[in-house]
Amino acid sequence: MKVFILGIFKETGHHSRGASHAPLLALELLDFSCQFTPHGDRVAVASPSAQQRGWILIVFDLPVKSSTMRTEIQRHRVLAGRLPAPDRRRLVVLTGARQTGKTTLAKRLYPGLRYVNLDAVEEREAVRLLRAGAWADAVGPAVLDEVQKEPSAFDKVKYAYDAGAVDFSVLLGSSRFLLMPQVRETLAGRCFVYEIWPLMPCELRRAWGEKADRPVLHALVESRSRIGKVFREVPPVLLGADEEARLASVEHVATWGGMPELLRLEDADRREWLRSYRQTFLERDLADLSRMTDLVPFRTLERLAMLRSGTILSYADLARDAGIAPTTARRYVEYLRMSYQVVLVPPFRRNLTSEVIKSPKLYWMDLGILRHGTGVLGPVTGTLFETLVVSEVVKYVDTAGLDAEVAFYRTRSGAEVDLVLRTSHGLIGMEVKAREAAHRSDATMLAALADAAGQDWLGGLVVHRGRAITEIDRERALWAVPVHRLL
Repeated sequence: MKVFILGIFKETGHHSRGASHAPLLALELLDFSCQFTPHGDRVAVASPSAQQRGWILIVFDLPVKSSTMRTEIQRHRVLAGRLPAPDRRRLVVLTGARQTGKTTLAKRLYPGLRYVNLDAVEEREAVRLLRAGAWADAVGPAVLDEVQKEPSAFDKVKYAYDAGAVDFSVLLGSSRFLLMPQVRETLAGRCFVYEIWPLMPCELRRAWGEKADRPVLHALVESRSRIGKVFREVPPVLLGADEEARLASVEHVATWGGMPELLRLEDADRREWLRSYRQTFLERDLADLSRMTDLVPFRTLERLAMLRSGTILSYADLARDAGIAPTTARRYVEYLRMSYQVVLVPPFRRNLTSEVIKSPKLYWMDLGILRHGTGVLGPVTGTLFETLVVSEVVKYVDTAGLDAEVAFYRTRSGAEVDLVLRTSHGLIGMEVKAREAAHRSDATMLAALADAAGQDWLGGLVVHRGRAITEIDRERALWAVPVHRLL
């Protein structure tokens, strides 16, 4: 919720806006627990601590009927900065989940290319009948959407490219099971593959054409030295519109996820869209992946996987609870991974403190789909907050093409660090805490990991939900960082 403070008054009977003491009191109240009382379309806020001093805080016009980030404006995409220009000799493969913006991005970046939508039966038939030797003249450089629907297109693009008749084309596809085997078999050594994910917080903060908002995460991964240098170059606290935009972007992703279509919808329509997405798009992907006719066992496992987001993956446990064979559970999880619904974060293999486990952790990649699939629509819990942070780190590292491996660290004795980033310059650890502030005790395992890593250690973060970046341990380069400042 965005709060508009229109009056903070001393209880003297003289109520006037803009009192000179108002800003000071507003800052003091940040640490107080306040009680919100609705009055129609207005909300009054009372702080017991303030009342004891004889103060009254009055807040008017608090919008409560709609969430943030509703807009028709196209958002900036980080991937746009990596995709090649059409005057280069390239075959570009762009893949990702349905409705994540592949077609929109390709059309914006390559308006001069012919667009062929192979989701249409008549387009597939026309391509099927076209001779390979005629491809350059009949189609030429083009954006081929849902190209996995017509396998013959791969051979014809390859023929024209190898002959030098076509130097550039963009191939879009939503199904990795159908798309990537064709790419590997037909276009190996010729194409550049990129993945597009749902919108990230840094993308929500910028419209298309605006200067990119590079998050602190980017600077951390590229840091050649201890990460304290990065944090000393940014303000510990942000104010005004910049702070509000960052908070709103993370709130939107935490509540609704990052599907671009949701930005233009009201909340009720967003819920319906997410319900329809699971029922139609995912079922369509499953039809492409496996020709599955009975979706009930898969839906059971899908929901169980949602409820286990952020936990160590056990195929045996999933299979038992879903009433299916372990081999079937493994296959269904792979379907979810290949359709970009989940990511399996591997364990950090290097044994730093004691014997480490070998199983990956499963995370859902879009909190909107996760929350509406499980019915957990209230406040963000600790598990959801961890899923938010990990999924967004994975998405950004992949989208920005950063040289980093994302893993987690856990020993058989139970000691754990939520994330470990191995960059080309060293190790960065992250602990995720769904609290408004971080304490030194939250960094206990980070400190142990820092001591064990030695010269490889670049620093550690306790990611929390507060407002200020603070230093926890200078010797070990441990910092507390708000999630909206990281992402």
